[in-house]
Amino acid sequence: MAANVAKPVRSFTGWHMLALTFAFFGVIILVNGLLAYKALSTFPGLEVSNSYVAGQTFDQEKAAQEALHWRLKQGYDRKSAQLRLDFTDASGKPVTLRDIDVLIGRPTEAAQDQRPIMTQGADGTYVGPSVLPLGKWMLQITAHAQDGTLYQARTFFYVRD
Repeated sequence: MAANVAKPVRSFTGWHMLALTFAFFGVIILVNGLLAYKALSTFPGLEVSNSYVAGQTFDQEKAAQEALHWRLKQGYDRKSAQLRLDFTDASGKPVTLRDIDVLIGRPTEAAQDQRPIMTQGADGTYVGPSVLPLGKWMLQITAHAQDGTLYQARTFFYVRD
């Protein structure tokens, strides 16, 4: 029988501990730097320039919008690449807007933002061209009623196969 020969074990020195510490904290600093870069480079920007001033008229604008009693139904057709918005009043009749501005984008970044030109069809539905890849999308609508009342809405939807 052969005798078991033990190999000498290298000792764990202070230099090893220093290298492990630098490697550990180096990975943490690298990941934090990468996450900070991605957060800043994909930040879509401010909602309003001064939130205090915007908050002063919020209640009045909300009450005026709710007094319209509008219902919004949205849809997206991938085959025709069309965004569809149906605005109806309390009686279910289509609403004719004075103007409408639509922003479609990803919820977390502004790189794929689109502003389709919406036109009202004969049935009262607003339709606009928009090519959207699969995934989650944000729809932000700013419109005015014929009497000038501001209407704002933000919704989210998914484009699926």
